Amino acid sequence: MLEELEDYVKLAVDVEQGVAAGGGALHADCEAELLANGSKQENIWGADWIPQVREVRYESFINIRPRQNNPAMVILDPALRARVEAVVRKLFEGV
Repeated sequence: MLEELEDYVKLAVDVEQGVAAGGGALHADCEAELLANGSKQENIWGADWIPQVREVRYESFINIRPRQNNPAMVILDPALRARVEAVVRKLFEGV
């Protein structure tokens, strides 16, 4: 997954199904994979995993969703951030 960007992995995380798609140049590419596998768009959020420092970042164009009270690229809701982080850590913490 680090092949494209080397230092971090772009992810799309389905907070309802507890799955993520990663790698590639765009969060939208990852989102498309999840959508193709049955995820609902409203449950998919963009994040980055930085393995060297074990950090999750929450900024992506796919997060701009005024209709879901998120008018910014960054996930604003702390509870939603926690859900995204829980999925990412579950999947990537031991990698």
